[in-house]
Amino acid sequence: MIRDLFAKIYKNKGPLGKWASQAEGYFIFPKLEGSISNRMKFHGNEVITWSINDYLGLANHPEVRKVDAEAAYEYGSAYPMGARMMSGHTSFHEQLENELAEFVSKESSYLLNFGYQGIMSTIDALVGKNDVIVYDVDAHACIIDGVRLHLGKRFTYRHNDLESLKKNLERATKVANQTGGGILVISEGVFGMRGEQGRLKEIAALKNEYKFRFLVDDAHGFGTLGKSGAGTGEEQGVQDDIDVYFATFAKSMASTGAFIAANKEIIDYLKYNLRSQVFAKSLQMQLVIGALKRLDMIRTMPELKEKLWVIVEALQAGLRARGFDLGQTQSCVTPVYLKGSIPEAMALVKDLRENHGVFCSIVVYPVIPKGLILLRLIPTSMHTLIDVELTLKAFSAIKERLENGVYQHLSTLVKAEISE
Repeated sequence: MIRDLFAKIYKNKGPLGKWASQAEGYFIFPKLEGSISNRMKFHGNEVITWSINDYLGLANHPEVRKVDAEAAYEYGSAYPMGARMMSGHTSFHEQLENELAEFVSKESSYLLNFGYQGIMSTIDALVGKNDVIVYDVDAHACIIDGVRLHLGKRFTYRHNDLESLKKNLERATKVANQTGGGILVISEGVFGMRGEQGRLKEIAALKNEYKFRFLVDDAHGFGTLGKSGAGTGEEQGVQDDIDVYFATFAKSMASTGAFIAANKEIIDYLKYNLRSQVFAKSLQMQLVIGALKRLDMIRTMPELKEKLWVIVEALQAGLRARGFDLGQTQSCVTPVYLKGSIPEAMALVKDLRENHGVFCSIVVYPVIPKGLILLRLIPTSMHTLIDVELTLKAFSAIKERLENGVYQHLSTLVKAEISE
């Protein structure tokens, strides 16, 4: 008997969807209003905003706004129309690719219209059914979805665990010897939830023992790490050992789009075989020209990154001094781990936002294990030391209330109030 395809939807909304009636519009799909900044409006109240990935404060920088506006006026929001291969190619696209390649110390680069689909398509293009993928179990969803497209074998290794990686490289080597294929290892430069840097230097060193190519997704490292801001590979001194480097414009560049960088032969192959780019519209001119401006500012204004790290160090040091668990973060990403249920997390965050004027992202099961609450803060160069101090006071207050069981009592009241 054939079932209605939608029957399962009515019965099971999924681990996050089941909370929609209580959470949507506040905890999930919240609406931040006003100009992107360290202070924005939430439900009509001003809050210190720690959930915007605008690391270097470029989203609303007056020089950036001016270039964006002029490009939009001159070219509109549609030009160029069509895919790069057909009618969407311009000299500005080439200029941005050349400048990006030089900045990250690679021979060549290629623009991607979106980061998520771009990295998926890159993985898909790099491997065939006889090849093997080995990737970190904590890889971002875009990497996991890219790996899902792979018709051959794939193995995960425990997060940042070199012994686990070696065991899986041995498994991959056996398979590749049988199929006549190759091996692709994938890591993130900075893991976006934990803030940990991938162990790129140690992974690259394994190339002497195992035969593989190395792909790194450096979304959170680009612009924030390394002497020049060229990312985690530069930070760890192994940029030359990364075979394919990926970064998005959605973080430090405060825009839309992404790029991949590698030697010219690899990029030439990819630009003719990336399905998400061959069959999709080119990155719009206003975004390309805006990205050129942003990249120039990253190169020539080191004070943006320096200011960012003043805030990062003050925030993280202050939280640790107050007894908070930040895990193993080695980046701007600042995770705060607490113990509690999902209803307690809802009560805690409501208190943080309504009574302390602090807005940060909340992460609960199934993204992290049951019984844990993750509050993720994203410092930026827009934040001030006053923002940090107020936030530290707020976190001290919520920590005390959580430990005293206040949120356990309030959790049922919060759920009832939000569902009204």
